[in-house]
Amino acid sequence: MFNKVVHNADEAYALYNNYALRMGFSIRKGKPRYYNGTKNIKQREFLCSKEGFKLDEDFCKDKYSKRLETRTGCKAFVRFTVENGVWRVSAFNPEHNHELALQSERHLLRSGRRISKPKADVIDTMVNADCYNHVNVQKMTMISAGDAQSLLNHFKSKHAEDPMFFYTVQVDQENRMTNFFWRDGRSRVDYDCFGDVVVFDTTYCTNKYNLICAPFVGVNHHWQNVMFGCAFLLDETTDSFKWLFKSFLDSMGNRSPITIFTDQDQAMSNAIEEVFPNTHHRLCLWHISKNAPSRLGDLNSNSEFMYLFNKCQKYCDSELEFQQTWDQMTQKFDIENHHWLNMMYKIRHKWSTAFTKDFFTAEFKSSSRSESTNHVLNGIANKSISLTKFVIEYENVLAGMRFSELDEDFRCKQGAPQKAVKKSGILAHAAQVYTCKIFNLFENQFLNSLAMVWDQVDCQDKIGVFEVKEENSERVRIVRFDHLNSNISCSCKKFESLGILCCHALRVFSIKNLTRIPSQYILKRWTKEAKKGMMTYEQDNHSLSNDKEANIVWRNSMMRIANIVICKSQGEDSLKRICQKLLLELDEKIERELSRIKVGVDANVEENEVIQCDTTDEMPCLPNEVSVLNPPCVRSKGLRNNRLKGHFEKRKANTSKDASSSSE
Repeated sequence: MFNKVVHNADEAYALYNNYALRMGFSIRKGKPRYYNGTKNIKQREFLCSKEGFKLDEDFCKDKYSKRLETRTGCKAFVRFTVENGVWRVSAFNPEHNHELALQSERHLLRSGRRISKPKADVIDTMVNADCYNHVNVQKMTMISAGDAQSLLNHFKSKHAEDPMFFYTVQVDQENRMTNFFWRDGRSRVDYDCFGDVVVFDTTYCTNKYNLICAPFVGVNHHWQNVMFGCAFLLDETTDSFKWLFKSFLDSMGNRSPITIFTDQDQAMSNAIEEVFPNTHHRLCLWHISKNAPSRLGDLNSNSEFMYLFNKCQKYCDSELEFQQTWDQMTQKFDIENHHWLNMMYKIRHKWSTAFTKDFFTAEFKSSSRSESTNHVLNGIANKSISLTKFVIEYENVLAGMRFSELDEDFRCKQGAPQKAVKKSGILAHAAQVYTCKIFNLFENQFLNSLAMVWDQVDCQDKIGVFEVKEENSERVRIVRFDHLNSNISCSCKKFESLGILCCHALRVFSIKNLTRIPSQYILKRWTKEAKKGMMTYEQDNHSLSNDKEANIVWRNSMMRIANIVICKSQGEDSLKRICQKLLLELDEKIERELSRIKVGVDANVEENEVIQCDTTDEMPCLPNEVSVLNPPCVRSKGLRNNRLKGHFEKRKANTSKDASSSSE
């Protein structure tokens, strides 16, 4: 960089900015120095965008309160000295005091967010008619093979690009596609990181075959929706759900979620009990609340009854409190024999929050995560869309969701959130480890803790017992704190269900002068490094039924490692050469070892163990033949969907029927 020469300020900025983007940082302009008595620039510095610090008074201004703290006092810069119109680099510091952006993040750097002239030239040459022609050619290619076979060919193509891509298809006796499930390699990685809670919903159905769309949805470390996979089902029978859940479990290395949220469907519930026996099955409270009016009759207008009923749903802290509230409600209103309430009582562990305190639920109460995803999918689908077209549009939606995650990852790496209490050590630690969204949740708990009053009621064997409550509140929380290892527990059990310390525990930490969050209370799934070290999927070999499954898990793990290494190396030619050289050397070593132990390379390896094409008649899937026929266009059959529908849904359905009849 030293002694480089340019001829004006724009070229000087471009020179340093191009260097910055290659290295992974953003730049800004420093103040120029002028020749005495003139407006001619003598020197000009361009700085790393993280140079300096914000003024303290800026933190108090509303417009700055929600901005990230991006300044770190970085000293990297370049200085140009101008003589006779020639700009020459006279000083240069390449050292940074912060992490540089990865190759995949550099397009997000602020000083690099512009369309270059070569890209602009390409855009200018584009013509609408050519775009439409290209799209029509793709459509005709899909139609020529038949919709189902075209979809199968698309899946094969995706697997060629992504070795971790998984799909499985089921057909009937006439070779017509009935059910299918797919997910890509990134979804598997996301599930490894965030698959503790899954939301599954089948209320969405829009395609030319009237198949039921069933996405698997979770939440990532930015509190954003993340897709674990998607399926289309011909019907909502127990057998269809069992097939789907087994396929999903197989694609995820036989790792079940901790909790799964669904609507109230008996066929679905039967399948979950069989396929996910150790998973907590929760029902959507929104559906229950929406359908309750048609089941409760006049009770729905009784404010005291609704208060007790809502308390049973959401506000009981223990099973004992739930039972006491339920008994009070049923006895007071003489409804011990109410059919619907008795049915709901039998499955109370699936819908009352009193029964969710001891396991992780991310404090979800409904399947709205999946329903919001369905709303997005509704924007790309209609009654005439083909399956292949839907899957392609789904992939575009998925790409948008992943860009949002990448953008938020980059934002969290570039700065830390502003702290409501600037000098708080525990808030500073939280801002360092948590993503911005999760930090906001933690900060709310911290601020609430400031309003808590406490009393130490016991201290035995270095374990202190505290009563913590809000001022003027009768609800008391019991907090136990171990002085030796900083273990803490609270009767509200927020950490167990959400993975974030509650305000009651933070109040005790403040009393004990703890200024950092103990490591055992930092849940990795909520941190900035949620995906760090997740290249492999750990699977206990004892849980695998045979060597074939062990080989599948091993190949999936190794392909994930290789894929990450290759992606890291693709940005620079030198890294590509290193990667290629080491892979070739590794291949030679394995060949020599195989020769030594006299085992063939293909021993115990079966083709397409990960890529499944499950059919009822073991039908082979040939890439160039129409081996799968389109699904039948029929109404869903089998076990009735027993999700209870309220009068609002019934009235809407009747209105649609009346409108249809009148139009005829």
